[in-house]
Amino acid sequence: MIWFRTWQLGVKSLLLHPMRSILTVLGIFIGVASVIALLAIGEGISQKAQEQIESLGAQNIMVRSIKPPDDGTGNFGEITPYGLTRAEKDLMERTISTIDSTVSIREMPMRFTNTGNANLKPIDGRLVGCSPAYREVVGLKIDRGHFFTDVENDNAPPVCVIAAQLARKLFPSEDPIHKTVFLPEENTYYKIIGVLKHKEATAAVGGSLAAQDFSMDVYIPIKTMHAQFGDMRQKRAGGSFTAEIFELSQVTVRVRTVADVPRTAKLIETTLKRTNPQREDIAMVVPYELLEQAKVTKLMFMIFMGLIAAISLVVGGIGIMNIMLATVTERTREIGIRRALGAKRRDIIHQFLVETVVLSVVGGVTGILVGLFCPVVVEGLRMGLESFFPAVYDNLPDSVKGMTPQIVPSSIPLAFGISVAVGVVFGVYPAIRAAKMDPIEALRHE
Repeated sequence: MIWFRTWQLGVKSLLLHPMRSILTVLGIFIGVASVIALLAIGEGISQKAQEQIESLGAQNIMVRSIKPPDDGTGNFGEITPYGLTRAEKDLMERTISTIDSTVSIREMPMRFTNTGNANLKPIDGRLVGCSPAYREVVGLKIDRGHFFTDVENDNAPPVCVIAAQLARKLFPSEDPIHKTVFLPEENTYYKIIGVLKHKEATAAVGGSLAAQDFSMDVYIPIKTMHAQFGDMRQKRAGGSFTAEIFELSQVTVRVRTVADVPRTAKLIETTLKRTNPQREDIAMVVPYELLEQAKVTKLMFMIFMGLIAAISLVVGGIGIMNIMLATVTERTREIGIRRALGAKRRDIIHQFLVETVVLSVVGGVTGILVGLFCPVVVEGLRMGLESFFPAVYDNLPDSVKGMTPQIVPSSIPLAFGISVAVGVVFGVYPAIRAAKMDPIEALRHE
């Protein structure tokens, strides 16, 4: 009954000055909402980044061919081979027992057109030679037709599977299945046997795997590519001649178990650099290691975001202490009367602590309610930015464009607990100061 009376008096005291109470609550409200919102945004960005890495496969290791920079020491007309070779791929499979399978691809920039549409200009895209297993590795999904099979890959027929966006551009008003794609630079035709579903582009991962855009791809059997193009790529333009020799653009190695990934990565590096430890024409990406790094980065990022938001709570607590000190001064005579009527020091402390806790609880609850709307607010801001400031929106990283804030369940009790703790901690000093007043001096106060 005594505690109920104390709470009743505390609430009534706050309602006597509603505007001051609201402004005091505002600091806690902003702090709690910031904790929930910032942690949700951090979680959303982290999940997006981890999804990009996980899509590469935790049991996969990707080895890419990189064209080394021209140091100017070569002879005129000299053509130097670079990158991964089929022999190196076979060597890895034979000598490293932890490798379960390998998938090879070769990529070439190319221009595509539809000979049935005279008004269509050639479209820049990418010709990708691969095996049927590449579809599973990358996550390509068939919309119409079928992906080429192992039999078709072995027979090296002139068939292809094209990306959805390229299909719409080349064949805007007809079904592309069984039509042909023409490569004007090579004077070559490929029969379309399948059309893929749309696949989102992937962001750059690590420092060696560039961003991948699948929207303008044409996929052909890798043996077809080798038979038609060989290992040399030549270009003649404006009287100049350039050529490069490379066999494979990338080899994706699938390891038997995740635990074997780090050891297998070291064995692959040793195998490929056995003759030249300073080799610069290959780069290796290990999604498992990147995923572990991303988890550590996520933890550090969340702690950093939480600390920033916690500062707002501390500022709010300082605001509560400032207001309560002013309240103690204003209510000096009231304190003297209560002490004269028999109230003990602990009763005075309880009353002022109740008022600070009420302010903290109200600020915490309203902050939680607003913080839970963070995903809706972020989506609205993103849509507004896309509509009114498209240039700014286009320059945003893909991880931000596709990010959806994820409310961290633990942030709700954490933020609320901290808000109440802040209210108590910053309310103790004003309460003790009020309780220590001399009743006689308090009664004389005007």
